[in-house]
Amino acid sequence: MSEAIIEIDNLTKVFYTDEIETHALSGIHLSIDRGEYVAMSGPSGCGKSTLLSIIGLLDTPTSGRYQLNGREVANLNFADRSRIRNQEIGFIFQSFNLIGDLTVEENVELPLTYRAGMPHAERKRRVLESLERVNMAHRMRHYPAQLSGGQQQRVAVARALAGSPSILLADEPTGNLDSKNGEAVMKLLQELHQEGATICMVTHDPRFAAHAERQIHLFDGKVVAEGELARLLADIQA
Repeated sequence: MSEAIIEIDNLTKVFYTDEIETHALSGIHLSIDRGEYVAMSGPSGCGKSTLLSIIGLLDTPTSGRYQLNGREVANLNFADRSRIRNQEIGFIFQSFNLIGDLTVEENVELPLTYRAGMPHAERKRRVLESLERVNMAHRMRHYPAQLSGGQQQRVAVARALAGSPSILLADEPTGNLDSKNGEAVMKLLQELHQEGATICMVTHDPRFAAHAERQIHLFDGKVVAEGELARLLADIQA
């Protein structure tokens, strides 16, 4: 029987600027099961990055319900959100977000240093294991500037894996890569999924969305069926 890691019900997000209301998300319903690989796609401004930020506890919804591993997390305080984010969620960003004056090893270890009570030896074991999984252990003493874009993204994946998260959130993970390195990162994510990782990825590229086992299409802050998305986009272009 499948087990839902993410359960979202009637989620909304409204931004207020100069008395103007922008409805980024309008009644989102979404469930992601343990071990599932989901891709979220849609046109620019449709709300997919906003939704990913809320799933990752980087932002809060205006209304609605969000449960992570069976726990209501939509309106936790800052400290609880930070702790759960550190323990439960692994982030892979488009721009890698590696710290330039830290080595590969130090970059991967950094989030683990915020884990209260984790021994130094355990941190080192996790760092080495995660770098080996992405074939970057041989570069652990190097700095980000000494790596290619594809290698930096592999290190970013290792950093996300080191914390043994419940879910990996990937926001346009191939956006800053050429097609060859992009395909290599997608192959890596597919291998991690086959090993049991739960992945939720935002991508604008239908070729990469096709790597996932389920695709979610957003349009104007709502989840729509694939056929409906194609019709709505055709109406815009008409």
